[in-house]
Amino acid sequence: MSKRITRKFTYVGCALAVIWALPACALPRDEAVSTAADQSSIAVTIYNDNLALVKDARRVKLAHDLNQLAWREVSAQMRPETAQLRNLTQPAGFRLLEQNFDFDLLTPQKLLEKYAGREVMVLKMNPATGAETRELATVLSTQNGVVLKFADRIETGVPGRLAFPGVPETLRDKPTLVISLVSPAQGQQNLELSYLTAGLSWRADYVAELNADDSLLDLNGWVTLTNQSGATYPQAKLQLVAGDLNRVQENQANPRALMTMAAKVADVAEMQQESLFEYHLYTLQRPTTLAENQTKQVALMTATQVPTKKTYLLEGAPHYYFDSAGNGGDLGQKLKVAVFVDFHNKGDGLGIPLPKGVIRVYKKDSQGNAQFVGEDRLDHTPKNETVRLKLGNAFDVTAHKKQTSFQRLPNSGRYTINTESAYEIVLTNAKPAAVTVTVREPMPGDWTMVSESQPHTKRAAGIAEWQVRVPAEGKATLTYRVRVKQ
Repeated sequence: MSKRITRKFTYVGCALAVIWALPACALPRDEAVSTAADQSSIAVTIYNDNLALVKDARRVKLAHDLNQLAWREVSAQMRPETAQLRNLTQPAGFRLLEQNFDFDLLTPQKLLEKYAGREVMVLKMNPATGAETRELATVLSTQNGVVLKFADRIETGVPGRLAFPGVPETLRDKPTLVISLVSPAQGQQNLELSYLTAGLSWRADYVAELNADDSLLDLNGWVTLTNQSGATYPQAKLQLVAGDLNRVQENQANPRALMTMAAKVADVAEMQQESLFEYHLYTLQRPTTLAENQTKQVALMTATQVPTKKTYLLEGAPHYYFDSAGNGGDLGQKLKVAVFVDFHNKGDGLGIPLPKGVIRVYKKDSQGNAQFVGEDRLDHTPKNETVRLKLGNAFDVTAHKKQTSFQRLPNSGRYTINTESAYEIVLTNAKPAAVTVTVREPMPGDWTMVSESQPHTKRAAGIAEWQVRVPAEGKATLTYRVRVKQ
């Protein structure tokens, strides 16, 4: 091989390694590099809606005056416009000039694309003799394959191994924030980089188990953390913010594809909570590692023997009161009775703000095996509030509703509708014990109860309720007549 080629590819050995891993020789010589090994501490605050605040503190050696600092192993989904670098050692005279976020990560294909229009070394091995030949080629195209121009021909595909003289500065093996800065002093400095990032999220999950007669439940709350940010946060101080923050919506491309996650359950360590503005802040009492592409569960709270109340609800619809018997929608059909479980957010283990999440409820069968009986979504719930969970529809408690009378009153006008209608609701209970069903009817407009088989309660301006007791393996009938003006 000629001397010209030898000199041009002084770093061929290094460049070959680039295809598989980034060598140290690929970094710019005038660039100071900071890695996760320099970290003195890291804190992560995660919000509900795929947003997190990262505070990364490191010990970094800087030169006096102008520096170019490559801050490696940041989130691949960093919002660079939010990045802020502070000098905790000597803030006076420390200033930033420019910053670039390099998230175009090193892969064989990316490296090849960067060399379009440039020369690479093609290495071939003779399978018979084992002899290796080297030849220069220019990369013409990398679209839908590779096109190489040799001195005497053009070939498609990769005829052997490719060697590159170096790695372009903007192509890195890990997401990197490159910062141009002025340092007032030389030597080790305590720096802190803070930024907002997507790819980190959390949600609350709850598991409840009812006792035999549905009068008590045991409740365990877990925080499920998901890290798809493209970075690992070792031994991080973790805080979670529960609440609905107002955010400006922007369309941003995701610079990193999401990958399959591994699941991990952390040791039980309940969180300490405090108020923060109009939100609530939960702090894990020990550091934890948030690995890249991992989900982790951390204990939030535990409460046992929480008093509960099971209720049955049959809810009507306002359109009934303007329809005749022939247009009553589901009238005359079997109606479903919803089942709810209520408890108060107070007492031992409770009495704290509960972040929104899904509560899954179980109950043991006759053989002592826990069976899933339903789930519901919990919104942010302050202490001392009532939690109501809809677990499904009753199997043994059913209802039939029909319209027994309907008339449009003569004082109805062009813009006013006056109706009087009567209804019959038959509730059936196949259970061996009596139950009480709440019948709730949303009444539209100005309404007046004309007659009823048992007194109602006016729960709101447009709601009438009856508490109907249905005997064991029996029936109960509710009838009423109402006049509506709208």
